Amino acid sequence: MSHDVQHYSDPQDAALALILASNRGDELTDILVAALEDAFRILDEDWVSQARH
Repeated sequence: MSHDVQHYSDPQDAALALILASNRGDELTDILVAALEDAFRILDEDWVSQARH
């Protein structure tokens, strides 16, 4: 693995790179699970609202 310093223009990319470089996989998993839960909640709300029309 390269030890070159990379600069990211997107703060989220930089945060993800830091998590990966720090071997904090559990934290990354928690973030991804929370994002999936939010996405499923939004989809469910959208599906319910469409079913009412």
